[in-house]
Amino acid sequence: MISKNYREKCVNTNNSPIINMKNFIPFALPQIDDAEIDEVVDTLRSGWLTTGQKTTRFERDFSEFIGVNYALAVNSATAGLHLALEAIGVRRGDKVITTTYTFTATAEVIRYLGADPILVDIDPKTFNIDPEKIREIAKIHKDVKAIIPVHFAGQACDMTALKEIADENNWKIIEDAAHALPTTWQGKTIGTLSDITVYSFYATKTISTGEGGMIVSNNNDYIERMKVMRLHGINRDVFDRYTSDQPSWFYEVVEPGYKYNMTDVAASLGIQQLKKAWDFQKRREAIAMQYNEAFSDLALRLPYVSQLEDTHAWHLYVLQLGVEPIENTSGEERNRFIKQMLKEGVGTSVHFIPLHLHPYWKNRYGYKEDDYPIALNVFHHAVSLPIYPKMTDHDVSCVIEAVRKNSDINNRL
Repeated sequence: MISKNYREKCVNTNNSPIINMKNFIPFALPQIDDAEIDEVVDTLRSGWLTTGQKTTRFERDFSEFIGVNYALAVNSATAGLHLALEAIGVRRGDKVITTTYTFTATAEVIRYLGADPILVDIDPKTFNIDPEKIREIAKIHKDVKAIIPVHFAGQACDMTALKEIADENNWKIIEDAAHALPTTWQGKTIGTLSDITVYSFYATKTISTGEGGMIVSNNNDYIERMKVMRLHGINRDVFDRYTSDQPSWFYEVVEPGYKYNMTDVAASLGIQQLKKAWDFQKRREAIAMQYNEAFSDLALRLPYVSQLEDTHAWHLYVLQLGVEPIENTSGEERNRFIKQMLKEGVGTSVHFIPLHLHPYWKNRYGYKEDDYPIALNVFHHAVSLPIYPKMTDHDVSCVIEAVRKNSDINNRL
């Protein structure tokens, strides 16, 4: 249990504008231990650094972890989403549905192929894509190829509704599961419910290889296509070509592919991180529950969990400042709160700036701020707190104290 006497344990409680960097709690830190270091050293000593046996091992371990037939390691989730769209046949002029409340990578990969995103607003509780708004789009657009749902913060989208819509319209589903390891929907693991699922292992994610991602699918045709396109459209793996004891220099370029392969150095981290994925999830969940308890009496909107029996990865813990009902503002209150948290020695972030507010998307498609009112509303009030396994109980106490101290800042200004 965490002591209720938060203030005595935390730094910078005297309102000093100087941040104590020695005790600063960053928004995110990876949990890297001796097991990861030893695995990387083993790879360095092996003499093989790029895609090879360690990458293959990581792919095998990951497919078993998720419960799918195939896994393909890549150098980022962005690369994985691009490969997935290409594999299902998205081409110039096609449309792909996704949420406005996501990082730009989710939509930019659609543009890589000359297709256009159709943005959709979110559910006001879960911040996930709203299936009912997708149903409305289905009545209008007949050239949609796929849906890319994003499992915001590590909570599953309504995959039952999304699959029903996709089946009715002969669309594919490619899940952006950058936040969702491990996550379940109605007892089934995310990664087993759609055509293709893509995970991220960026430095802040629930497991990390620094940079990297994984694609999973039960469709062999998709996997074989993505495997070729992952490395320049070459029909043979580099490891096979360079380590065979038979003449094996010959290969063929069958498509103009990409350079999206994962290195064995990154895979070494992944092998050991994956072993800890459930322990990491339990620690994240414990921190989330401690936050919930500590903030339950404050004028804040806490994260909403739609399926209590399912697994939430808790990649993010997102508060909304203000009292019900929350009205649209410019975000100034949230911004002041973030500055005060920084003075208290606590790093925070904002997830996300909706896509339709960014210059590229706004200018290309003529979006207006209020085109997606729920996402805009959430954005203006959202702040993400630190939540990662490396946090100590002391760190959690300090975050709690800083939030409690500053949650009513706007009433005092």
